[in-house]
Amino acid sequence: MAAAHEQRGMATATQSKDTNHYNRQNWEDAEFPILCETCLGPNPYVRMTKEKYGKECKVCERPFTVFRWCPGAGMRFKKTEVCQTCAKLKNVCQTCLLDLQYGLPTQVRDAALALEDKMPTGIINREYYTQNAEAALGEGINPLDAAQGSSKGHALLKKLARTTPYYKRNRAQICSFFVKGECRRGAECPYRHEMPTNPDDPLAKQNMKDRYYGSSDPVAEKMMRRASKIPSLEPPADKAITSLYVGGVEDPFVTQQDLQDYFYQFGEIRVINVLKKQKAAFVHFTSRPAAEKAAEAAHNKLVIKGRPLKVMWGRAQGQRAKSGGGEGGPALFGAAPGGAPALAATPFLPPPPPGVAAARYPSQDPFRMGARSAAPITGAHEKGQTK
Repeated sequence: MAAAHEQRGMATATQSKDTNHYNRQNWEDAEFPILCETCLGPNPYVRMTKEKYGKECKVCERPFTVFRWCPGAGMRFKKTEVCQTCAKLKNVCQTCLLDLQYGLPTQVRDAALALEDKMPTGIINREYYTQNAEAALGEGINPLDAAQGSSKGHALLKKLARTTPYYKRNRAQICSFFVKGECRRGAECPYRHEMPTNPDDPLAKQNMKDRYYGSSDPVAEKMMRRASKIPSLEPPADKAITSLYVGGVEDPFVTQQDLQDYFYQFGEIRVINVLKKQKAAFVHFTSRPAAEKAAEAAHNKLVIKGRPLKVMWGRAQGQRAKSGGGEGGPALFGAAPGGAPALAATPFLPPPPPGVAAARYPSQDPFRMGARSAAPITGAHEKGQTK
């Protein structure tokens, strides 16, 4: 009887050991964390401590390898909060849980790209989903790549995204003893000696799971309210305007060929005039729909060779003539609101046939490339006199 009881106990222990061994096979053992540039810090010689199976993931609750480091001088120590599997499923940083591509909360990204969160929140379903996701990631399949969203959504994310790291986020936290007036450590205190601006601010109450699953995130809600207030570029009422003004065109960084390579995708281009002195350019399309499509896609979004460019509608010839022509020159058409000249008008040309728009080219400008002056020439050669 005792022998049977002992044998049964050994079998139970063996079965428990096998189950524990199986579970440990799913634990994460990584060599380097998945971090964004802001969390990593500006120090290129950052040193990290690695603790194998040091904490449970804040999302899937499985043990994973924890990394801890200091981003820079005067900054607080940071550590990884979620495992790499959960970070890869959402394409987020293991520490701040912000999107690695745009640096935005997942709620903002999913709303802009119309992505659905299919990760379950229950323990059993979440474990099953995580195991299948790990197998898919091992084969090079990322569930997030299945739906990349529309180009309009990506353009909105580019508007909201930060172009440079925000190291202010790594500052030390506020000293609670200083707030109470009881901190005696002085300059040796590793925390900030500042008073909180507004304790009731919703940004002061952020939850890590809400940030990961993209629900009720105060930072995301603030960004989405700001995105709804971004002004759009309204097309002018005059349908004859097919020109776009592009500001910030500085040679040799942005050339005419760069503008041609970008704007040709929206429709046929009549001519592109680059004004080097004004650091601007005018893109003249042959049709109004092509100009509207280009204006909608490029307004507050156009970046060429790392340089953001300003895109606005040009002005009609009549509006430009009323303003005096700019810089003492003749009346111009397709001019920018700031008064930058584009292409000279040619009133001496015969009118076009009915239903055909007038085409103007740089070669038709009478004030370009050594054309004869309109003023009469007087001199000795007119009277046939020679020296």
